[in-house]
Amino acid sequence: MPELENSAETLFEVRGNIGLITLNRPKALNSLTHGMCVAISAQLAEWKVMPAVQAVVVVGSGEKAFCAGGDVVKVSKSVAAGTREWRDFFHDEYLMNIAIAEFPKPYISLVDGIAMGGGVGVSIPGDFWVATEKTMFAMPETGLGLIPDVGGGWFLPRLPGEVGMFLALTGARIKAPDLYALGIASHVVAADQIEAVIGALSKADIKSNADVKDLLDGFHKDTEPAPLSPHFDDVDDHFDNETVEQIISSLENDQSEWAQKQLKVMGRKSPLSMKVTFEQLKRGAACETFRENMQMEFRIVSHAMDFPDFHEGVRAILIDKDNRPAWNPATLGAVADADVLKHFENLGADELALN
Repeated sequence: MPELENSAETLFEVRGNIGLITLNRPKALNSLTHGMCVAISAQLAEWKVMPAVQAVVVVGSGEKAFCAGGDVVKVSKSVAAGTREWRDFFHDEYLMNIAIAEFPKPYISLVDGIAMGGGVGVSIPGDFWVATEKTMFAMPETGLGLIPDVGGGWFLPRLPGEVGMFLALTGARIKAPDLYALGIASHVVAADQIEAVIGALSKADIKSNADVKDLLDGFHKDTEPAPLSPHFDDVDDHFDNETVEQIISSLENDQSEWAQKQLKVMGRKSPLSMKVTFEQLKRGAACETFRENMQMEFRIVSHAMDFPDFHEGVRAILIDKDNRPAWNPATLGAVADADVLKHFENLGADELALN
């Protein structure tokens, strides 16, 4: 039966035994808005206590994307205009991430297409992350003057070896074989089977995550060898260092094609963002709860609005699209330790409001 009145941006439906969330901005690659985050949190609060809903499934509409991120152009414009819209967006997006992480029933993300930034945040905190041959994952924020937020500080350092640090600093784009090999994707299914998976879940009697796993196992298809797998040792050798400068130095001393490619990629990222991200992942690895991590990330993004790189990244990548951001500071050596640590300072009355 239909559940609640649907907004244009997010569709909610009770289908059989599941609550189905459809991210519904296909022309914008289903990028998250503030309203979508608030609506998803509210709906999860209702489904949490509704016996008829045994699990929640989230999908994206259209052919290209699951969810390509958040509306960061609007965030930058809000800061420039001196409004609080930017803060409300991050605040309520992070509360949505927490609601997903703490949802007491199975939460299944069917990630068919692009999943970046906020799209990772609306999926990764759940229980099952299902990729298809069309899935493309990335946390590209260091190239935008920001950090891999929406839980990146929690899940990235918990990936095997130093892969999380590699993905965070380089913004590398990876597909189903790598996602499955790294444990980011719990399953891989054919894109043309997504509707069949939804149908099967809607008819299943779901009492626990084990029931969902058994069902998804039946749709799972083996992947090709992971392209990143030959470089797992390289990732660990270079990215297991005490500073970003040491990572760069390690790559510089390796003349292999792979190492030189990573060096070139990192040379285009915001030096300040890379240093803050490095510290974020180190601190995130020590967080005891997802909530603690999200509180840290809210401090980081709030302070980041006071620095020029985020706004310059948005300008260069998303507004003018010249892809030539003028980072300030321009080099890692010019980044002051005090500016990195500033991002982690308590916000006082503006802290993330946790219940």
